[in-house]
Amino acid sequence: MAGILVYAEVADARPAAIALELLSKARELGQVDAVALGPGAREAAAQLGAYGARRVFLNDDPAFAEYLAEPATDCMAALIEREPPDLILFGFTSDGREVAGRLGARLDVGVISNALDISGASGSYEAQVPYFGGARVANYRANNRPAIVLVRPKSFEASESGGQAQMVEIEAAIAERSRRARISERHDEVSDQVKLEDARIVVAGGRGLGGPENFALVEGLASALGGAAGATRAIVDAGWVPYSFQIGQTGKTVRPGVYIAAGISGAMQHTVGMKGAKVIVAINKDAHAPILKLADLGVVGDVTKILPKLTEAVKAKRAS
Repeated sequence: MAGILVYAEVADARPAAIALELLSKARELGQVDAVALGPGAREAAAQLGAYGARRVFLNDDPAFAEYLAEPATDCMAALIEREPPDLILFGFTSDGREVAGRLGARLDVGVISNALDISGASGSYEAQVPYFGGARVANYRANNRPAIVLVRPKSFEASESGGQAQMVEIEAAIAERSRRARISERHDEVSDQVKLEDARIVVAGGRGLGGPENFALVEGLASALGGAAGATRAIVDAGWVPYSFQIGQTGKTVRPGVYIAAGISGAMQHTVGMKGAKVIVAINKDAHAPILKLADLGVVGDVTKILPKLTEAVKAKRAS
């Protein structure tokens, strides 16, 4: 193989968004192949090709969805033994972490986790990984082959290349011992709002809102704009909103067209998860808040007074 292999997670016969993001980045670094396992893998192959995969190694055995991580590890290990890549990219997701960790142990190579970017060529790769709550970024060089890197979702923007992938059927290669831990039940999060990580407009709130009752102001503006509501770790830890709202190093990474930060100071732990937004608007009563230095537009004032007026203005504009 001698190139880059992307582990492409598949759901409902479509590649996960992180798979397309990884392919878009990987094709800048060299020749890219993808591996898709489980139900829907064959249907997902065409889209993987459109985003840069030269070949898609696939197997649609239901065992990959029914059992936890080990069948995918078996299949990946067999594929890599036959055609070893220089670099394997996984999304920093629950499934990605499970498979990457097991694969690294199986191959006796290290795993670089939580990367924001990756650079290099010709088999020499470095990953950029945040630390100290996102205040610093370290360069990690992969010394072994294959290099295995887990990348945070939304670190790259997905873009089509117009290519077409060759589909290569591979053997499932599932050992009997790998059929131990079974996924017995799945629950999909039900929400009326746009999925946070996919939203084109995000309105996020922080401690500057004053209290949990004022988070409704964030949700109101997000709803009026057709976007999603997010939050800082501070108010998630305080119990104002569920963890699913959290944006930042230990939460979700978002890359919306517009990001409105309401009552957010701008700690690095939070900004590492949203600084990729195309336009950042910050509302804060502290004129020296760090978020205002990052913002394209800053408003100094009380968010509890500004947000209702913004929401009214948006609704009036849409009604006209």
